[in-house]
Amino acid sequence: MEIPLGTDTGQVRPAPTLEMVAALAGVSRATVSRVVNGSTSVAPELVHSVEQAVRTLNYVPNRAARTLASRRTYTITLLVPESTSKVFADPFFATVVEGVAKYLNSTDYMLNMVTSSEANPGKTQRYLMGGNVDGVLVVSHHSGDHSWEHLSDALPIVFAGRPLLNAADSYYVEVDNEEGALAAVQRLISTGRHHIATIAGPQDMPPGVDRLAGWRGGLHQAGLSDALVEYGDFTVASGAAAMQRLLARGKPIDGLFAANDQMAAGAHAVIREHGLRIPEDIALVGFDDDQFATRVSPALTTVHHPIAELGEKMARMLVELIEGRAAERVCRLPTSLVVRESA
Repeated sequence: MEIPLGTDTGQVRPAPTLEMVAALAGVSRATVSRVVNGSTSVAPELVHSVEQAVRTLNYVPNRAARTLASRRTYTITLLVPESTSKVFADPFFATVVEGVAKYLNSTDYMLNMVTSSEANPGKTQRYLMGGNVDGVLVVSHHSGDHSWEHLSDALPIVFAGRPLLNAADSYYVEVDNEEGALAAVQRLISTGRHHIATIAGPQDMPPGVDRLAGWRGGLHQAGLSDALVEYGDFTVASGAAAMQRLLARGKPIDGLFAANDQMAAGAHAVIREHGLRIPEDIALVGFDDDQFATRVSPALTTVHHPIAELGEKMARMLVELIEGRAAERVCRLPTSLVVRESA
């Protein structure tokens, strides 16, 4: 006798099958197979129907439902929901890969990397849930991303930074962004600055949110105003544009905390273009301690972000999850202040 899904019989229900997905989606079994295996030859409306049925039934393709004893791919994907141009322009991603590779070198696992566009998140989902990988590392995620949505139903997943949604149920490694930003502000205050602005990162990303909170916390502790805020997207160009907007306000500024070194480098150039001196007129502190911090002159005082260690810890956590070993749900890494000439 066939037992409808949802019927409480006291028995363990069989896992959803390809046939069940096909019936619910109103398509053939072959169509479902093509969709879950990442084929691009299926009409978009049919892909949508199949994906909806997969989520409704919580269907996991057989190849992805592998056991510890067999059918493991020994492949891990680093998923970056950003444009390819941004990935290759930002040293953060290369350093994360360095850390991940360092750990995986001692294991049998291989690493591949997928950059994902929100224009077609389903394509990424179909690849990852099609039995091609054993687990996923998600880096540089935004709260509105859908490429990794529902992946935890089928695969172990570890995030770089806590997800802004469903953090309580997620595994993640993060740097103490708020404490690092607080240290940056305290450095500026210790050099006699009282009008401290910030160029904050995107507010749909954990580092953007937490570094802004740390800047505000430092100013509030000192009884200073937190009105001088502009926003960027962690690129040099966005930092330069934000600095132009801050200076255009006509308000006094004698200190600036930029939420990463790329935006700090953009701000650095604009400050100099306006005939202002660093640090005499405006002291400047960044965050990350990457190559952008030492490309400029005077070099940036910045918050050291242990990026390679973050990648290594993420890889370790994910392998533990894949292999059914006990894994720490949250790992938080400390920061440190690197003092150079800009503040």
